[in-house]
Amino acid sequence: MLNVKDKTAAVVAALEDIKAMDIQIIDTRNFNSLFEAMVIASAQSTRQTKALADQVEKKLKEIGEDVIGVEGGDSGEWVLVDLGDVVVHIMQPAVRAYYNLEELWGVQPKLRAHAPDTLLAKPADCGRGRPAVVPAPEGSAPPRRDRTGK
Repeated sequence: MLNVKDKTAAVVAALEDIKAMDIQIIDTRNFNSLFEAMVIASAQSTRQTKALADQVEKKLKEIGEDVIGVEGGDSGEWVLVDLGDVVVHIMQPAVRAYYNLEELWGVQPKLRAHAPDTLLAKPADCGRGRPAVVPAPEGSAPPRRDRTGK
């Protein structure tokens, strides 16, 4: 069984195999006890969204990890892959922009880092073309919003 860092690295590698865009990793350890990391990626089409989810599921099973569940594969606009301590969201860009999970979880999006070396990145660690790692502010909880964004 992989630790969170290695599992996240395997997820990112699987997503990169199928050309996922804008991969971000959010450390959720300070927010909840259900999972420790969230990986968010975008896909160009419903076909690619489904292919990315299938690839993550396949690659993680190949290395002996359990996939608890996959939801949203029917529509292909937003597919969630539950790996226990890591949750993967694969979304169409419009859906991702609408739900803005990065902001919902109270983190600053668009920090680029040499992930998945660590779940937490410092701005000095930023590099181009690598998945973003967004640190969770210590002691903070995700902001509550209704569907209108308020």
